[in-house]
Amino acid sequence: MTDQCCEDKATELVALRLRQGRVLAVVLAVNLAMFCIEFGAGLLSNSTALLADSLDMLGDSFVYGFSLLVLHRSLAWRARAALAKGVIMAVFGIGVLLEAGFRLRAGVPPLAPAMLVVGTLALIANAYCFSLLWRHRADDINLRSTWLCSKNDLIANGAVLVAAGLVAWFESLWPDVIVGIAIAILFLRTAVRVLRESLVEIGRARGTAIDGAG
Repeated sequence: MTDQCCEDKATELVALRLRQGRVLAVVLAVNLAMFCIEFGAGLLSNSTALLADSLDMLGDSFVYGFSLLVLHRSLAWRARAALAKGVIMAVFGIGVLLEAGFRLRAGVPPLAPAMLVVGTLALIANAYCFSLLWRHRADDINLRSTWLCSKNDLIANGAVLVAAGLVAWFESLWPDVIVGIAIAILFLRTAVRVLRESLVEIGRARGTAIDGAG
């Protein structure tokens, strides 16, 4: 009876990992495609907010790639992947802050229609990814950190749309720059949270390994 129970649990775990892998592959493809679209649109429209959101897409692509890579590995590996995600998110957050400074020096308002169209497309894409990741948000630290990234994406997309409306209304670059900075701060806050949780999980994994060796 015990052996049968263990076999059933092992089968369930394999099935769960397969479902997680399919979801991560889909959201990885969506984020890579949206990065290319948003980054190009951000450059053409002079939009800090779109560039920030595109870098978010690229950062998420790294996140989902790491998650897929360590999906079948141990808790320690998944915690290390979460740590790497936190570092990547922090780097991109700092990069966006620097970009906002460059845009302020240039003083050229972005093209609001381009921001609105591409921002809406990004919102639809991220809503789809969020719906796929929702059911796996409590699976483990790896999938939880991935879900947190997706949740932040929706907030950032909404902020881009708000910025597009304000840029059109006031004919000013300030709403775009402010939203870009806000997205960067969101990156950094989430990065700190993911880093903290991953370090805790790494500590637990090491403690388990030491107890097992003892």
